[in-house]
Amino acid sequence: MRLHHTLAGSGPRALFFNGSGATLDGSAPIIDGLRGFATVLAHDQRGLGKTGIIEGPYTMAQYAQDGADLLDHIGWDTCIVFGISFGGMVAQEFAVTFPERVEKLVLLCTSAGGDAGVSYPLHENVDLEPKTRSAKMRTIFDTRFTDEFLASDNFAAAMAKMLADRELVPKSNDVLRGEAMQLEARRHHDVASRLGNITCPTLVMAGLYDGIAPVVNSEAIAARIPGAELRTYEGGHLFIAQDPGAMADIRGFLLPA
Repeated sequence: MRLHHTLAGSGPRALFFNGSGATLDGSAPIIDGLRGFATVLAHDQRGLGKTGIIEGPYTMAQYAQDGADLLDHIGWDTCIVFGISFGGMVAQEFAVTFPERVEKLVLLCTSAGGDAGVSYPLHENVDLEPKTRSAKMRTIFDTRFTDEFLASDNFAAAMAKMLADRELVPKSNDVLRGEAMQLEARRHHDVASRLGNITCPTLVMAGLYDGIAPVVNSEAIAARIPGAELRTYEGGHLFIAQDPGAMADIRGFLLPA
């Protein structure tokens, strides 16, 4: 297996786990933002992007092991671990499996599964007609995104259009297959009973209007990780792009005064 990965930036070392169906190319703005104050190791997860298809089915444990193998490959014993959405699920699996390798943990818009709450079942949307899926994704990404709200907020309207257009882009059979195997692994994610194994400083971040990973799920994560801090932001599932305070808080957590 060959994981396509990049390593760039300056500052503390951080391993980045990406969201559902996301690739390095698509998440470049977030990764580049982190690289302003951290040395970020990021990769296209199995089945996606330039890593491509690896025979499945996939499990959350395999996604976490991929991260550990990547650290071994570049020679990092420990680092900060950063996960967004699905990547936050992988980051949790990584942290409960390899707690000795995690210096700090940052979890954005994610869920622990089980009795700590599950994220929206994206696998149920796969077979929807593209326009129907596009309209549905708009409102679960940010529950404020009604026609009336978007008519009054140009930035929100542009974001909603970007999300809608993304759902309409044709995909190859390999891309669809890789995404489907990722969603199947996501469906079985459950680390709720193991979060107590995490002992590193942890920042849990949630968007107040997130319909995919609602705030209550982040509250459940923070309650189960000893000493974890929970912060909420004005935004939905992409609050990191909606609320400038989010990136500032990540910087402050990684680079304390």
